[in-house]
Amino acid sequence: MLNDRSRYKETKGFVENERTAGKTLFKGLRSREIGLATGVIEYEVKQGDRLDHLARNYYNNDRLWWRILDANPHIIYGADMMLDSRMVGEVILIPREVE
Repeated sequence: MLNDRSRYKETKGFVENERTAGKTLFKGLRSREIGLATGVIEYEVKQGDRLDHLARNYYNNDRLWWRILDANPHIIYGADMMLDSRMVGEVILIPREVE
């Protein structure tokens, strides 16, 4: 059961249809749809930056790191920011905490 604050609360599950009737369905959730996040700050990545630290700085909550990741779909893996020196100097968007 997902709580009301979960970013997955609106995510649809797998449901039976004519083709799958009577078959066991996967009990997980479908992929979460990511809408456009409005970026209000452009931030230049520095060596050693981490998404959780940026979330703590901008939202006072390190668990909201996924908001920054959603606003920057070119970042496939969040750890790339601190592991890949090629991201240093790149500009990313820091969106509002709540849409």
